[in-house]
Amino acid sequence: MMSARVGMSRREMLGALGVMTLSGAVGPFAGAAAKKAGIALQMYTMREPAKKDLADTLKKCADMGWKYVQWSGMPGLPAEQVRAALDKAGLKCIAAHTGMEAFEKSFEKEVAFWKTVGCPDIAPGGMMKDCTGSLEAWIKGCKRLDAIGAKLRAEGIRLGFHNHGMEFEKFPGDPRTKHQILMDETKPENLYAELDIAWAHAAGVDVPAYMRSTLKNRCPVVHAKDVLLDGGKKKLVPLGQGSVPWPQVFAAGREAGIEWYVYEQDNGEGSPFDYARTSFEFLSKQSL
Repeated sequence: MMSARVGMSRREMLGALGVMTLSGAVGPFAGAAAKKAGIALQMYTMREPAKKDLADTLKKCADMGWKYVQWSGMPGLPAEQVRAALDKAGLKCIAAHTGMEAFEKSFEKEVAFWKTVGCPDIAPGGMMKDCTGSLEAWIKGCKRLDAIGAKLRAEGIRLGFHNHGMEFEKFPGDPRTKHQILMDETKPENLYAELDIAWAHAAGVDVPAYMRSTLKNRCPVVHAKDVLLDGGKKKLVPLGQGSVPWPQVFAAGREAGIEWYVYEQDNGEGSPFDYARTSFEFLSKQSL
């Protein structure tokens, strides 16, 4: 993750206007389904080649056809350099992964960073570590996320929450999954679900049904990831080659108000450029 931060500058002020333009109305996401969803590449997929040559990696992603990215797992750079690298490649940042503790310590500094990048959506990669040990701790974490989300909303930035499989487990004494508790204990206008489709599917969630119910108008940005489930084993594969029921997911996504399908593949066989290209072709053919 990036550690370098910069102070507010003229570019950041312009970036703030760009974030407002990109994000539109912040809050409950009703009405988004009327517009065709976009597709983006989660740069975490490209973290290894980016370590060697960020500019070349971004150029190759753009040459594949990707126009939008989620910034995650990339070399730590000042915001101005991140924005310049994206601009040079002809890419736009529509979302980012970053920890929430930094916002609690230096809110203005973090906001200035992401506005400079031009990023309208932010999500942590999971619950804060000190809020996972018990039901009480989890609920405290929910309240912390809700508070951060409210402050970010005032800045024109939306806050999401990225899941893995553990969020669909339960705490003793509560019949709800951890993810359901998170949705119940936060306001829709302050926190949305950046649903990782593969990990939810692997955890036994009926993803289309969950989108239509709990997450309707509350999952504007989701991770399009596929997983092959075989005898208890979980193998990440390019989109369309796994066990995720994509036709049903896309149909539910239109009802739920998904705005962005962000392709991500943590690992896989061959080069990430190969499976990113295959997945781009898959998404490009879909009616989103």
